Formats: sequence, structure tokens, C-alpha cells
Amino acid sequence: MPSHEPPRRRVPGPARRPSAPPRRRGGRPAPRPCGPGPRRPRTITLGNPRPRLRLVSLALTLVMLAFVVRLLQVQAVDADAYAAKADKNRYGSVTLAAERGRITDRTGTALATSVDAHDITADPKMFTPGESKAPDAPEQAAALLAPILGADPEVLAERLRKPGSRYAVLARRQTPQVWRQIKDLKGVYAEKAAADKRAGGPGANVLAGVFQEPSSRRVYPNGDLAAAILGYVNAEGRGAGGVESMLDTTLAGQDGTVTYVQSGGRRIPTAGSREVPAVPGSDVELTIDRDIQWAAQRAIEDQVAESAADRGYVIVQNARTGEVLAMANAPGFDPNDLRSADPGALGNAALQDAYEPGSTAKVMSMAAVLEEEKATPATRVVVPNRLHRGDRLFKDDIDHPTWYLTLNGVLAKSSNIGTILATGQLGPTQREANRVLHSYLRAFGLGSTSGIGYPGETAGILADPADWSTSQQYTIPFGQGLSVNALQAASVYSTIANGGVRVAPTLVRGTRGPDGRFSAAPAPRKERVVSEETARTLATMLESVVDDEEGTGTKARIPGYRVAGKTGTANRVDPELGRYKGYTASFAGFAPSDAPEVTVYCAIQNPTKGSYFGGQICGPVYREVMEFALKTLQVPPTGRAPARLPVTFEPGE
Repeated sequence: MPSHEPPRRRVPGPARRPSAPPRRRGGRPAPRPCGPGPRRPRTITLGNPRPRLRLVSLALTLVMLAFVVRLLQVQAVDADAYAAKADKNRYGSVTLAAERGRITDRTGTALATSVDAHDITADPKMFTPGESKAPDAPEQAAALLAPILGADPEVLAERLRKPGSRYAVLARRQTPQVWRQIKDLKGVYAEKAAADKRAGGPGANVLAGVFQEPSSRRVYPNGDLAAAILGYVNAEGRGAGGVESMLDTTLAGQDGTVTYVQSGGRRIPTAGSREVPAVPGSDVELTIDRDIQWAAQRAIEDQVAESAADRGYVIVQNARTGEVLAMANAPGFDPNDLRSADPGALGNAALQDAYEPGSTAKVMSMAAVLEEEKATPATRVVVPNRLHRGDRLFKDDIDHPTWYLTLNGVLAKSSNIGTILATGQLGPTQREANRVLHSYLRAFGLGSTSGIGYPGETAGILADPADWSTSQQYTIPFGQGLSVNALQAASVYSTIANGGVRVAPTLVRGTRGPDGRFSAAPAPRKERVVSEETARTLATMLESVVDDEEGTGTKARIPGYRVAGKTGTANRVDPELGRYKGYTASFAGFAPSDAPEVTVYCAIQNPTKGSYFGGQICGPVYREVMEFALKTLQVPPTGRAPARLPVTFEPGE
């Protein structure tokens, strides 16, 4: 019978392990038979892990070394720098502006002082849409602030559109009234924002990010009085002209700081703060007398306007001490309102203008002649109408017949020709005469600054005598071909008034520190220029210019006082054209001439209306200012009669 059992499935058995190759005696495998044999399956073996471990270890070592080096750099090498950065982020600071010192006149009257003010600042982040709840907050705030600050709305808006910044200055040194207006406006908008928020609105407040910082503002209580001396300060509150610049470090003091803990740019009031207090600047006391300065300024302003001149200046000096009592310029400016000032009037022309002095310089030529004993006041000088010297024909201011003058008369009538003839006696040759005259001009202070340290002061021009041209060696004796500033010209006459001793001019009496202690300025340098006898003789000769009817300075007479003075009318070099055009009119002198106390010098540039002679337009200014100064300083007349020296002589005598 057939079987019904299913056929058996062949189950594969375990694979046979290949038999080991036969071995020889000693355990070594027997050689395989040559020729192709059956292929054996490949055996997979694990690689050696040691090289990889070495590489990993080296890599980890390098990484750790880099971390260690970086850690050493952070913790040791750059520790201070990183600590500083951390402090910078953690701490904020505010500068405490030092109070600027006052500038006063010699009596302590304030000429420049500082008052409380406010810097208007803002936090630009608070003007972003998210903070302010208004899409155009910078524009809205700028439109509100511009009329109060007197600023351009576009400029203000640009400063507020800086979300990455937390600080912007909108305006500096604003008055308390300006900040009060802004503060009131902020209050109004804060109330509107609160009401809008209660009503379910966004509560936008476009002025919440406007703040103020305490500051100070420079004020000149007398307006334009002595502005050319005082100068002014710039937008940063630093001296930018005049004494404000000359003594800026002394006046400015040292700013202080307040350091506080901050978070997110905001001050944490409970974290405490550190304060380094500001050190106020010292007060500066000038030699100026406010009242005399006022009289000088009014007189020169009136005469410049009447003469339709370019400008003018007056110097008033204590003849004994060299102290400058007044230094007035016209036109001037108001340092409280620099925007309205003429840029050409912002300096101090009395110190910064270099010009040819003309006949007021003849007193130095006469001083040289007298000191060298080449002539006396009574020496006779025959003055022709024309004098040929070098390549030129010289003349006096007016045509005249031959004059028969004494040396005193040459000065009284201001004769150019007579001065040339007198100074020609200073040496056996013209070259030697030039050298002698030059030495006296230098001794009187020409060719160098006055020494007061005023910024921008000119030294004038005085060439070496070897460089004098053919014409200069004859024009320099009467004040053409060299240049001075007004203070140099005044100092010449103070030297004569002081018995021949030149005292360097001074403008600052001293300083008063924050502790109230006064420190006097260093004593001025003194130098004898001519003998006391020569100075006394010159003073007497200068009286003839004013007192004698033959003199050119009769308009400078002051009733009751003996007055010494000299007129000057010089050809003027036009600074724009670079050639002679117009005139410089001047007058210089001192009083009382027999016991000098005060020196006054006046110069007017390019008078175009009326007379241009120094005696005619500067003589009256001299008289007005000198009379006021003598009364202010309570200088009495000496009561002595003037010594009337002869001006002319009769030919043939």
C-alpha cells in the first residue's frame, strides 16, 4: 500500500569547520600543496585600537590645552580689561560739571560769571513704537520741543531716532525757564496718556523720554563791555577767545563724577553710588577798572561812528605799574549773543592788529637822540620843504616854507624832515645810525609781544637794520616801515612817564581759589630804556605838542592839568589790497605830565568822514578818556606851571 506520510525535509547540519592544516613535527604547519586548491572562506579580524586612542587622546589634550591657555589669558593676562568691561556694563556714571570761575575787574565787580542751567537730554529707546506706544514718537516730540529750544525739528527727530542708543543731547545750557516749560509740557502729556490708558487706549506718551542734567551757562552781565578782553566760551563751555581761553584751565576747575549701579540702562536707586565731587574753578581778577573801561569804550565807539572808520581802539594804562586799566575796541560784540555778532569783531583788535604807528613813534627817535647826547631840546634844526634822501623826496604833512625849529619844535610840529635830520646824527654813517635807532626801538618793546599772554597777540614788525631798505632807513624814524599793536604803542609812553623804566604791561592782578585765598600774579619784568633825565626832558617836550599853539595836539588839553602827548597820522596798509590806502590816526600821552599817573593811547583805522589827522579825531578821545580816568582815580592837578620850551628860533641869531 502506498504510504501517505509526507516526505522528510532535509535539514542542513552544522557547517563543518575546515580541518586544520597538517602540522609537522615541532608544531609548524606543513606546506600547502602547490596548485589550486579549494577556496576557503575569508576571516574578518578586529584592528588594533591603540593608534585611534592615541589620536583621540592627542586631540583632547590639544582642546584642553587651548581651554587652559584661554583661561589663563582671561583670568591672568586680560583680567583687568574684562573686569573693566564688566564694570562698564554694571556701572554707569554721570559727570558733575565744575562751576567755572568768575572774571572780575580790579574792584571785584563781575565781568563774567556762571548761572545754573540745564542740558536737555533724551533716551532714544523710549521713543520706539514699543516703548512710546506711538509709531511716530520722535517726530511728535521734535515738533513739541523745537519751538521751546529754538532748534530745527528735523535735527531733533534725527537724534531721537536711534533705538540702539540710550542717551542723546538735544540742547545744552538752557535756562531754568526753558526746562520749566518742558517739564510742564511733560506733565500735560503724562496726564493725557494716563487718561487714554484708563479709557482702554494705548496710553501713548511721546515726551516720557525727555530729561535734564544740571549744567551751567556763562553770562556777561555788562553785555559788550570789555568783550574783546573777556572773550567767550564755546558750546562745550570751554574758553574759545580772550581771557576765557587764555586762562581756561584756571577758570574751568575739575569736573567730578557720580558712579551708580545700573540695569538695562536704568539706575538702581537702592544700590548706592560713589561720588567724586567737582572742584570749582578759580576766580580771575583783572587789572581793568569797569568804569574807566566804560568811558573808553563809549568814547571810541562814538568817534569811530562819527568818522565812518573801519575800527578803533583805546588803551588806558597805569603809567607806574604797567597795569592795563582799559582796553576798548570798536566795533565790539556781545558775548551773550554770539549768533548776532560780526565775525570780524570777535577778536581783540587792540592786540591783534599790526599797523604803522606814524608820528607817535617819533618820541622813540627823540629818546635815542637825547640819550646818545647828539642834541638837546634847544638844538636848532633847519627844516626845508623837501628833503632828498636815498631814492626818495621826503616832505612833511603840509607844504611850508623853510622852518627854523628847535629839536623841541620838531616834535611839537611833528616834522618828518626834522626827525630824519635829527636821527641822522646817531652815527657817523647811516648804517651805524640805523643800528643805534634799532636798539632803542627794541628796548621800548617793539618787535616782541607784550608778555601778557593774550592769545593771538601780534608782535608787530621790526626788521633787522641790515635788512632796512633805502627808504625804510629814513621812514622808520618817523613811524612808517615798521608796525606795532596798540598796547605796544601805549607802553612806549608809559615807559617815558615812568622815568625811562619799561614795566611790562599786565592784564591779570591775580586769582582767587575755591578756598577764597588770593594769589597775586607774578611781578612784571622791569627794564631801564633811557635815563630818568632823558625821560623828564621828553615829558617836557611832549607838553609843547599839547600846550603850545604851534603844537599839533591842542585838542587834547585838559583844564587844570599838565598834559604830555603826541599826534600821529600814518599811511595805512589796506589788509585786503596789500598796499597803502587811507590813514591811521592816533594820539598818545600821559598826565599829569610833571607827575605821571595815567597813559592813554587812541588809534582809529581808515577814517573816511571829516578829518583824518590824529590830533583832530583822536585828540578829543584822549581828552575825554583821560579826564574821566583822572577823576575816577582821584588824581589831583599838580598846580605847577608848565615849562615852556622854545619851538622856533629866528634865523641869524
